[in-house]
Amino acid sequence: MQPIKKSSKLNNVCYDIRGPVLDRARQMEDEGQRVIKLNIGNPASFGFEAPDEILQDVIRNLSAASGYCDSKGLFAARKAIMHYTQEKNIANVQMDDIYIGNGVSELIMLATQALLENGDEVLVPSPDYPLWTAAVSLAGGVARHYTCDEQSGWLPDPQDIRAKIARNTRAIAIINPNNPTGALYPNDLLREIIEIARQNNLIIFADEIYDKILYDGATHTSVASLADDVLFVTFNGLSKNYRAAGFRSGWAVVSGNKAHARDYITGLNMLASMRLCANVPSQFGIQTALGGYQSIHDLTMPTGRLKRQRDLAWKLLTDIPGVTCFKPQSALYLFPRLDPAYYPIEDDEQFALNLLLEEKVLIVQGTGFNWPQSDHFRIVFLPNSDDLTESIGRIARFLDRYRARHSSQSGHG
Repeated sequence: MQPIKKSSKLNNVCYDIRGPVLDRARQMEDEGQRVIKLNIGNPASFGFEAPDEILQDVIRNLSAASGYCDSKGLFAARKAIMHYTQEKNIANVQMDDIYIGNGVSELIMLATQALLENGDEVLVPSPDYPLWTAAVSLAGGVARHYTCDEQSGWLPDPQDIRAKIARNTRAIAIINPNNPTGALYPNDLLREIIEIARQNNLIIFADEIYDKILYDGATHTSVASLADDVLFVTFNGLSKNYRAAGFRSGWAVVSGNKAHARDYITGLNMLASMRLCANVPSQFGIQTALGGYQSIHDLTMPTGRLKRQRDLAWKLLTDIPGVTCFKPQSALYLFPRLDPAYYPIEDDEQFALNLLLEEKVLIVQGTGFNWPQSDHFRIVFLPNSDDLTESIGRIARFLDRYRARHSSQSGHG
């Protein structure tokens, strides 16, 4: 019998946040071993629960949630999102410009599939949230990675973006606040990216899912608020700001120059209709989430749990010899660098696997975020302080042994 093969469309698709290293971690857990997971930004696993008022609204409306709703989402939920775009100073957003999806992930797939012909290119950051690269590939496109520069606080390099534009480039994706680096983009940089899009007739895809998870008094600007003559698709949702990742409730907002994008918008509408509608029960939580008390601020303020854990994890990591790390201004992650002079790593996936096997700590290797070198990894700082101290202590122990092994091999003693 002929083996049944997967589609060749999946050949360039890779999502290492849930890859082979995680499979091995599951196996270890099945054998009864305890693994400390620093790999996924899943707030509920670490005791960050969705606010009660959101849960209550979902429960209270469950009996009204059995049927399909409008393919773009419930009226009240979209109205609340529309008001939110007004708060973020995004001009002229109408109800019809808002699409509710099963998390931002689904909407990224819709937005890329509605746009791309085979071989079309999308400019995607490196490092990125790997779903962006995967979604572009799956839609038949090519993700062309532009560099975010660690030396300048992981900000995108506009010259590099310009240099990577080709005849068939269709869009620029920006992830701000950034996953995996925690960088937050200043307005001048956002304006520069808009100017590049304007000159080259590109769509800007703006992934802003962490826009409320900000530290040290930082503020976030929605890129779509800075122009109305470029087409923007802005993504957000309940997963992170409202600790409701399992609800799978996200939204995409089309704004800016919609007049010249009528055909593309028709494509988005077709794809939204094909999946009938997004999960209805969780949509009943959106209005309460956006209009209610923003409890995320309690977690990010100086005495808040997220802020304290960020500071602790950052200090513990940067105290390890040969480890440097940009201090994140936003989001839930650290993306430390391992100095190759201390830690010569040829295969960072193997490095992550060895760490798991020897110390029972699960991280994601930097190349899993389409970073070209084997010198970074990502951890989440969601675990409580004791678990962070324990797990980073284990990472330090592992690195100490790694350094000793490799310095003796290279003859440097």
